[in-house]
Amino acid sequence: MRSLTKILAAAFIAVFAGASAQAETIVVGGKNFTEQLLLAEMTAQLLEANGFDVEKRDGMGSQVVRDAQVNGQVDVYWEYTGTSLVTYNKITERMNAKDTYEKVKELDAKIGLTWLNPSDANDTYALAVQASNPKTDSLKTLSDLAAAYNNDKGLVMAVNAEFPKRPDGLPGLEKAYGFETTRADLKAMDSGLTYQALKEGQVDIALVFATDGRIKAFDFRVLKDDKEFFPNYAIVPVVRTDTLEANPGLAEPLNNLSAKLTDAVMQKLNAEVDVDKKSIEDVAHDFLSNNGLV
Repeated sequence: MRSLTKILAAAFIAVFAGASAQAETIVVGGKNFTEQLLLAEMTAQLLEANGFDVEKRDGMGSQVVRDAQVNGQVDVYWEYTGTSLVTYNKITERMNAKDTYEKVKELDAKIGLTWLNPSDANDTYALAVQASNPKTDSLKTLSDLAAAYNNDKGLVMAVNAEFPKRPDGLPGLEKAYGFETTRADLKAMDSGLTYQALKEGQVDIALVFATDGRIKAFDFRVLKDDKEFFPNYAIVPVVRTDTLEANPGLAEPLNNLSAKLTDAVMQKLNAEVDVDKKSIEDVAHDFLSNNGLV
């Protein structure tokens, strides 16, 4: 009888502990551009629909949200494989998409982060020009761009605050392609404003992201990365390992969402916000609903 009592007591404690862990609020993080705001909102709505209490903290810089997750202030957010590989883990070796994912999964596991299933969306860096601009009509590749800077063509590039500092950004690009820019060649602004600056002719080249819907909507031409400098930036849900262990039900809905994301899907969703001016909440809800995720 005493053994049975102990077993029942242990079972009660286990059930209670599991319920308590499940009841903890899941903090969803996100960065400060449209795609990340969408991913954070979709994640929040998805997890709430699956019975989790959710707090959303988006609008953060890359390093800020990464540090917040490592320090336990954020439980889950969507990260890019190339960002973790190069920026956080300082790996400069070039890798294909699969090896990049496996490497960051291995390295980040050591600091308590679990990478779930990767999506097919690759939001890599890119540089774009207007489809018809005499100053850039001859540019088709990043090698062409490098030659233009070396020949002092006076091209002005719109970049965000991070790109000129990141090893997978401008410093690495200049080294790989053999050119240099000066302060006068660059206009720093928020990521979302680079597209408008290029569209309105305020700059000649703009930093863009491959899954952004404005590339097609604004008739931009993306310069080919002919030396394949930019790493793969697969979009992946990353969860604190202790959060996942306390809430094993987190993985399935996040993996289900990840399986629905492709370059074309993200371009469409981003365009609905940035071009069609729909609200992030409505775009997120409609996508989840239309795909049977909520």
